[in-house]
Amino acid sequence: MARNSLSFVCQQCGAVSPKWAGKCDDCGAWNTLVEERKEAPSGPGKRVTGRRIVLEALNLDNRPEPPPRMQSGISEFDRVSGGGLVPGSATLIGGDPGIGKSTLLLQLTCKLAAAGLKAAYISGEESADQVRMRAQRLGLANASVELGTATNASDIAASIDGPDKPDIMVIDSIQTMFLPSLDSAPGTVSQVRATAQELIRAAKNNQVALLIVGHVTKDGAIAGPRVLEHMVDAVLYFEGDRSHHFRILRSVKNRFGATDEIGVFEMVEAGLAEVPNPSELFLADRRDDVTGAVVFAGIEGSRPVLVEIEALVAPSSLASPRRNVVGWDSSRLAMLTAVLEARCGVPLSGRDIFLNVAGGLKIYETAADLAVAAALISSVTGRPAPKRTVFFGEVALSAELRQVAQAEARLKEAAKLGFENAVMPRPRKSIGKTTGISMAQPTTLAELIEIMGGIS
Repeated sequence: MARNSLSFVCQQCGAVSPKWAGKCDDCGAWNTLVEERKEAPSGPGKRVTGRRIVLEALNLDNRPEPPPRMQSGISEFDRVSGGGLVPGSATLIGGDPGIGKSTLLLQLTCKLAAAGLKAAYISGEESADQVRMRAQRLGLANASVELGTATNASDIAASIDGPDKPDIMVIDSIQTMFLPSLDSAPGTVSQVRATAQELIRAAKNNQVALLIVGHVTKDGAIAGPRVLEHMVDAVLYFEGDRSHHFRILRSVKNRFGATDEIGVFEMVEAGLAEVPNPSELFLADRRDDVTGAVVFAGIEGSRPVLVEIEALVAPSSLASPRRNVVGWDSSRLAMLTAVLEARCGVPLSGRDIFLNVAGGLKIYETAADLAVAAALISSVTGRPAPKRTVFFGEVALSAELRQVAQAEARLKEAAKLGFENAVMPRPRKSIGKTTGISMAQPTTLAELIEIMGGIS
C-alpha cells in the first residue's frame, strides 16, 4: 500500500524542505514554501523494476533523413530559432507582461497555417472569443488556425497523441496548466515541472513542434523551476521597453542553432513587423553635434548592430553621487569611471553620471567599454565626438585597450550605414580592406582622450 509523503517546496527556486518555514534557506525568499503531497511506494525493500532499453549505434548507414524545418516566413523569428522550427522540438518563450508574446505567436501560427501546416493555439488565460478579437485586430481573422481553451495538461497531451495531431502547437501559458494527479495549484513548481514534462513527452513522441509561453518574475527570469529551461530545446526571451516601439527576441539556449542570436520587431498597429536592418532604426533620430553621444558597433549573435550610447556627467549636490544606467551593466560603469579617474585624471568623482543605451537595447558584451568611455569624456569636456565615427573595444584595469571579436563585421556594418571613421584597439591579425573606413587604433585610454580633443 502506498503512503503519502509530505514536503514543502519553494515556489521561487524549487528547493524542498521537510517542514514549513517563513524563509527559504536556499534562495532567501519569504513566504514561498508551499505544501505538496506525493505518493511513494511502501514496504521494506520495495523496488521498482523496469525493462531493458534497446541501444542503437551512433552512425547508422540506413538512417532516415531528418524532417525539414518548418519555416514560418517571419525571417526574424527563423533567424533566432536557427532556420525554422524543428518537428518534435519544445521552445520556451518568456517576456514581461504586455510585451507581445501572444501577438507574436498568433502571427507565427497563422503564417504556418497559411503555408499548409496544421497549427493549434491552446490558451489557458483567454477565451476563444478573446483570441479571435486579437486575430481580427491583427488582420488574421481568416487564418485556418485551430483554437482551444484548456488548462488540463493531460487533455492537451491526449490531443497531441490523437490521429488528427497538429504540426505545431502553442501553449499560452505553462503557468496556467495543471495535472489532476497533483494536489498543488497551477503555477507551482511541481505543477509547472510535471505539466511541461507531460506536454514535451507527447510532442516529441508525435513530432509536434511545441511553443510554450512562460511568465517572468520581477527579476526578469522565467517563473517556475530552473529545470524547465533544461527540459526544453530552446529558450527565447522577448525583450523591450513598452515605451519604445520595437521588441527584441533573444535566444539564450538553442539545441538547433546559435545562442545569443536576436531578431528585431517593431510594434505597429497591425501587430509586430520585422526590422531587417535594426541599426537604421536605432540611429534614425541621431545628431552628430550632441555632446556625450557616441555610436557603438556591437555584435548580437551573428548580427552586427550599431547603437547610440548617451552619457551625461553633471555636478552633484549629494554626498553619494548618482550612477544611473539603462541598458548596460552598472558594475561595469563603476569600474570604467574608476579607471578613467585613477589612470587618466578625468574628473568624475563628486558628479552624477547617467548612462543610456538609446532605443532600449540591452548590451552585454564588454566591447562597449571604449564607446562608454568616449561618451563620458565627451560629456565632461563638452565637446562632441568626431563625426561619422564608431567606437568599440574592451578596457582593462590598467587603462589598456584590448581587441574584441568580429571587428571586420562591425566595420562593414558601419561602412554600409555611411560611417567614415572607427576608433578601435589594434587587432592581432590584419583586417581586410573596408571601403570608406579609416581606423584610429589607440592602445590606452590616454590616447583615446587625445583623439577626443584632450581634457582641458
